Amino acid sequence: MITKPFVGVLLALCAGAASAAEPACVVLEQGWVRLPPVQMPMAAGYGVIHNRCKQAVTVVAAGSKAFADVTLHETTVVNGVSRMREVERLPIAAGARVELKPGGLHLMLMQPAVTLAEGREVPLRLSLEDGRKVDGVLQIR
Repeated sequence: MITKPFVGVLLALCAGAASAAEPACVVLEQGWVRLPPVQMPMAAGYGVIHNRCKQAVTVVAAGSKAFADVTLHETTVVNGVSRMREVERLPIAAGARVELKPGGLHLMLMQPAVTLAEGREVPLRLSLEDGRKVDGVLQIR
């Protein structure tokens, strides 16, 4: 005989499994790393972050097992001088996308833990303000 508490637990487990199977609404696409001309302690990463969620999200951190440190930076030109600064919070509106590209927003990838070689892929994880994680891949080119 099935009791009410058992049915409640079963329904809760099914609901949890269903939500875990939902596709992520924030994704990193076309991720890539510019291969430095010589081995250097830093590289730059690019790609497109899509927010397909119904609400805004904010990227608050980035990381990778392939690098000791990963930070989000933005390059701007002020009075003809190029400046780069760290971006601590990157809000992305619902349905919007943000392009990480040379000369603009980009990832600073410090102290590679792997040899950077053309065609190799390295993992990237973005952390959102609400605690969710977004996993992606950066191709070295």
